[in-house]
Amino acid sequence: MTRLTAAFANARQQGRAALVTFVTAGDGDTAAILDALVAGGADVIELGMPFTDPMADGPAIQAANLRSLAKGTRTADVLAIASAFRQRHPHVPLVLMGYANTMTRPEPATFAKAAADVGIDGAIIVDIPPEEADEVAPFGDHGIAAIRLATPTTDTSRLPAVLGGASGFVYYVSVAGITGKQQAAQHSIDDAVARLKAATDLPIAVGFGVRTPEQAAAIGRLADGVVVGSAIIDIIADKGADAPPAVRNYIESLSAAIAVARKELAA
Repeated sequence: MTRLTAAFANARQQGRAALVTFVTAGDGDTAAILDALVAGGADVIELGMPFTDPMADGPAIQAANLRSLAKGTRTADVLAIASAFRQRHPHVPLVLMGYANTMTRPEPATFAKAAADVGIDGAIIVDIPPEEADEVAPFGDHGIAAIRLATPTTDTSRLPAVLGGASGFVYYVSVAGITGKQQAAQHSIDDAVARLKAATDLPIAVGFGVRTPEQAAAIGRLADGVVVGSAIIDIIADKGADAPPAVRNYIESLSAAIAVARKELAA
């Protein structure tokens, strides 16, 4: 059983969704922030690779990318952060999230092996279509889950291509837009989760626009995972050096809400 599989299985056994969190590597004291995510109750962590043109991301994560790059963060630094995290937290899944330019250098197989060597469990490449994913980024050859994105525009004819070769979990992007504050109507999320569950046995995690414990709980009643990113980035930007304890408190509030969401639904 992989770390990702175990994390979702453990959450399911506890009668709740898994909490999946995102931060940008090199933005703030990343090591301390990652530790705060774990301490607050995050089940899976996505580590963003800073890039100059993060086309799927809104202003908050765009700014985090620029802050990180201004500090000189490079691929070797991201992998070093991941390696140190794996030593501190041997059982917490760590997923790289980013764009092809950052995740295929110096060449795809070399990067995939380097990621595997530091304990990366999964990878999400936002801007590579599934038909090209295995060739452009052969993560599966190195035991790294190839996590695919489905969106509100992924229709029935397109869905098999998205799910084919997917592993780890499926990330449902709940809005047809960029990361940030906009959120899809809950009924549309519920419908999408049901449709995806009918098409795959992989866990379905829902992200984009999740900010409050109430929103996280509503999604967690049906989805297997709830993804939160921009709201964490906002705390890091606002609190600076004081971000880690604030991040931990915020994650604890999300975790607590998700933990009781399904119990409230059954009551």
